[in-house]
Amino acid sequence: MMDRTRLIGLQLAVALGIILLWHVATTTPDIFNVKTAQFFFSTPADIAARVVKMFSTGIIWRHLGITLVEAALAFVIGAGLGLAFGFWFARKPFLAAIADPFLKAMNSLPRVVLAPIFALWFGNGIASKVALGVTLVFFIVFFNVFQGVREVNQNILSNARMLGMNERQLLRHVYWPAALAWVFSSLHTSVGFAVVGAVVGEYLGSSAGLGYLIHESEGVFDTTGVFAGMFILSVFVILVDVLVTVLERHLLNWQPEQSSALAKA
Repeated sequence: MMDRTRLIGLQLAVALGIILLWHVATTTPDIFNVKTAQFFFSTPADIAARVVKMFSTGIIWRHLGITLVEAALAFVIGAGLGLAFGFWFARKPFLAAIADPFLKAMNSLPRVVLAPIFALWFGNGIASKVALGVTLVFFIVFFNVFQGVREVNQNILSNARMLGMNERQLLRHVYWPAALAWVFSSLHTSVGFAVVGAVVGEYLGSSAGLGYLIHESEGVFDTTGVFAGMFILSVFVILVDVLVTVLERHLLNWQPEQSSALAKA
C-alpha cells in the first residue's frame, strides 16, 4: 500500500499543478485573451486574496456558520433516518418488497425540483434547506445500510442463532459490525451531499449562507467571488470528511485496513 505521506505529497502536487496551469492560462497574453480569461475564470491570486479578505474582515463567518448548521442538521437527520430504515427494511424483506418501487420513485426525483416546494412549505428559513439536504442524505445512507445488512454472512448468522443470540444481540454483534463499513462509505458521500443541499437551498432563496454569497457574486458577474465561495465550500467539505474518517478509523480499528478499503471501493 502507498505510503500516506507520499500519497498526500502527490495530491498536493496535482493541486499545485492545476493552480499553476490556471495561473498561466489567465495571465499569459500569448495563450488566451487575458481580460476574457480573467472575466470567465478569474485568477488563483485574485481568488486567494478574496478568500483572505473574506476571513480577515469577518464577513464569511456568519454565512459559513449558517451553512454549517444547515448541513449538520441535514446530515444528522438524514443519516439517522437512513440508518434506522435501512436496518428495519433489511430485516423485513416482505415490507422492503412492498416499499421498493416507491423508494426508487422518490429517489429518482430531481432534488432541485423539490427545493421550491420545500421553500413553499417551510419558508425561506433554515427548515427548507435542511429538508432538501435530508432528501439527499437519506437515500445514500439507506441503500448502503440496506445492502450491507442483507450481505451478512449467513453461516455467521446461523452460528450466532445456534449460540442463542436474540434479535437485539444479533443486531449489536452481527448485523451492526457487518454493515459498519457500508455505513461509513455512505457517510463519506453524504457529507458532501448535505452541504450541497444546504447551498442549493440558499442559492435558490436565502438571505445568508455560502449559497447566498455565491448567488450574489454571480448576479453581478463577480467571477472571483463565485470561485472564492466554491473554494471555501470545498475546503469545508474536506475538513468535515476528515472528521468522519477519524471516527471511522476509531470504530473500524478491529478490521484489516485492506478489507475496509475494499468495502469502500
